[in-house]
This record gives sequence, structure tokens and C-alpha cells, in this order.
Amino acid sequence: MAKIQTPQPVRGTQDIFGEDQERFQHVVETFERVRRLYGFKGVQMPVFEPTAVFARSLGETTDVVSKEMYSFEDRGGDSLTLRPEFTAGISRAFLTNGWQQHAPMKLSTHGPLFRYERPQKGRYRQFHQLDAEIIGAGEAAADVELLCFADQLLKELGISDGVTLQLNTLGDAESRDAWRDALVEHFQAHKGDLSQDSQDRLERNPLRILDSKERQDRPIADSAPEIDAYLSDEAKEFFGQVTEGLDACGVAWERNSRLVRGLDYYRHTAFEFVTDRLGAQGTVLAGGRYDGLIESLGGPATPAVGWAAGIERLGMLLDEAIPAPVELAILPMGDDAIAKALSVASEMRSSQFSAEIFARGKFKKRMARANQVGALAAIIIGEDELASGKVQFKNLATGEQNELELADVTEKMWDLRFSEDLDNFESHLDDLEQEVAQLGEGD
Repeated sequence: MAKIQTPQPVRGTQDIFGEDQERFQHVVETFERVRRLYGFKGVQMPVFEPTAVFARSLGETTDVVSKEMYSFEDRGGDSLTLRPEFTAGISRAFLTNGWQQHAPMKLSTHGPLFRYERPQKGRYRQFHQLDAEIIGAGEAAADVELLCFADQLLKELGISDGVTLQLNTLGDAESRDAWRDALVEHFQAHKGDLSQDSQDRLERNPLRILDSKERQDRPIADSAPEIDAYLSDEAKEFFGQVTEGLDACGVAWERNSRLVRGLDYYRHTAFEFVTDRLGAQGTVLAGGRYDGLIESLGGPATPAVGWAAGIERLGMLLDEAIPAPVELAILPMGDDAIAKALSVASEMRSSQFSAEIFARGKFKKRMARANQVGALAAIIIGEDELASGKVQFKNLATGEQNELELADVTEKMWDLRFSEDLDNFESHLDDLEQEVAQLGEGD
């Protein structure tokens, strides 16, 4: 009989497991916790939408629409597309569900996205993002709050060192149009020296030439007019309010006057959090204000601002994986103790303690495994324990072992958890005192 050929994974996809999954889950859980601090409501949208949702919102001539979208015709003859980003779908949901009555709305989501592009470090054809949007708020304070959310997320993840917030303004519609005309004139004068991609962009999306990575484009892009010369007074005031708000909140930023968003509905604030720890693909979180997007989907003029961040890339920046906690190891000695071990594990989990049964191998190896996973304590159940109805409880940090009634185990575990939390707090306090002392020496 011929050997069955095992199907291979689709290029650009991944199976996330082990340490990678722990990193992934830690990023998502931290995002969920921080978004609640800022009052963002969770939302879920379909993985696929009518193709028009993305063609209209991303622009028919963008690379995403023309080259990267996974589009297909369903059995009803409708053109559908796997979502390549979140913002368009959220904007569609805002309109079709009548959420205008709730504006301004602070919405967040996370999940898989799909783009047919060359797989690269931290980016796959099915990849995952976090997303946060404020819809219906036109004031600069909304931009500031969204940026504070992003900044705190990176700090809570412990990856803010070496990550820089780059900030720019694209001005209002009047400012942007005047700047765009000046850029087109500049690039037209050097058209023959531009790369083929930039020559194509000159016709349909000239702002994107500014962030071209082609070597021959860089001198031309670097000498292009900057937007500051074309900003209206209103646009200058808006950007000033954003930067003042960030300063007031203690969010560090630096100006990047070449940072752009190519589509016409982008206005005012554009930003990226970048790092040099991921090679050339250094953007870990990016966004901006898109006051004209909802109009492009047939809705009324509605201000909005948002950002997205790659979960895989954020996970890669974590110093170490965050292991799933196992607080209590349960060691049944013999087959007769298995049922009792299952009962004890169920009781402890109901009391909100993570528990794992180690039933295989020699006792010494099982104890070593319990220490390896970082358990606070171990419960040992043998013939004597089955007969007495008690268990052996061993503190794995001190080695102390006692015979306890099962009812007393929960109280003992609370004592251990509280003690560990207190030790962690004292350690953090010691680190803080050392940092303060070092600052004093520096002064």
C-alpha cells in the first residue's frame, strides 16, 4: 500500500505552540486588560467581508487591493475578501448596525488577518493584530488618549525600551491637498530617476514615494518639500494640541516629518512605534486619524482615529516567554490514587488554583518536573493517604512537608500565593530603590 503523503502547511502560515503561544497569549491578555482601563469596548467582526468594503476604504489602486487581498466568489456569485485589516470592517459595522447613535465609540478587537505578500520576520500571510479605534471624536484629545493607550500597552508588556514613537501631521484636507500638489511637481521633475514602483505611485499615490526603500529613490524623497510649509493655522493648532497632550501624559515622542499615510481620507495625526530590534521591519504599532474613511463607505462625515499592532511582532520583543502557571502539583502513587487525584485537582481548580496531575514515572522525576514548572507546592497521595483521607502537602520552596486534611489545603495555598506575591513586591521595591539611587548618583 502506497504511503499517504501528509499535507504540508500553506506557505506563510504558522502553527503557534509552546513558547510562541505563551508569548502570543500574554500579548493578548495584556491588551485586554489595558483596553478596559481606557474604557474600550470589545467587538468582533466577520473574517470575510464584501470585497467593496476594502476596495473602497483602502483604495482600488493600492498594493493591498491590487496584489495582496485574498478575494473569491462565493456560491451566490458575490465577491468576498478575507479581511486584510480591521479598520474597514469596523467602519462598515459602525454604519450597518446604526452605531452612530452611540458615538463617540471606543472599540477594540484582535484576531487573524490575511494578505498575500512575501513572508518575512514577524509577518505571515495569515497574521494577527491588535486594533483600537475611536469613532466619532474629532478633537485632538482622542488622538492623545489612543496614543497613551498604545504607550501604556508597550510598557505593561515590558518592551518599551528601544521603542520610539514617531509622530507627524498630515494636516487638514486643505493642507494635505496643497502639499500633495507640491510633491507631485517635485517628483515629476525627477520622474526619470525614480524606481518603477515610485513612477507608478506618482500617478496614483504620490505620498508613498516618501517612504520608498529603494536606494535610487531616497535622495529624491529626502529633498522633497515638507508638509510644515503647507499647514493651515487650524492644522498647526491641532498638532500642537496633540503634542501638548502627549507631553502632559509623559509620553515620549519624536517628530518624523516624512511619516505618511498614502490614502486621501487620512488627516492630521500619523504615528508609528518603531524599534531596531526586528531588523528592517521595525514598526510594531502604527496608526493615524482617518476622518474621511466612513464617508468613502457611504456614511456621513465622521471623524475617527485608530491604530493596529502585530501580535507576533510584539511577542518577539518580549524578553522571555510567560509560562502558564502551575501552582499545585498532584502526585498519585499508584493506580488506586488516580481517582482521588482527579477529585483533588477539581477541588483546587474550583478554588481558583491551577493544578496539574503528574501520574507517570518515578517519584523523583515527578518531583523534579513539579519544580521545573514552578509549582508552589505538591500534594502526594499514596496508600496511607487513601486510608486516612488526608494528603501529604509539600512546600516546594522550603521542602517542608505536612499531613493535612484536604479542607486545609486551600488555606495553605492561599498563604503560599500571598507570600509569593509579597516576595515579588519586595523584589520590585528593591529594584526601584536601586534605580532611584542610581538616578541620584547621576544627578
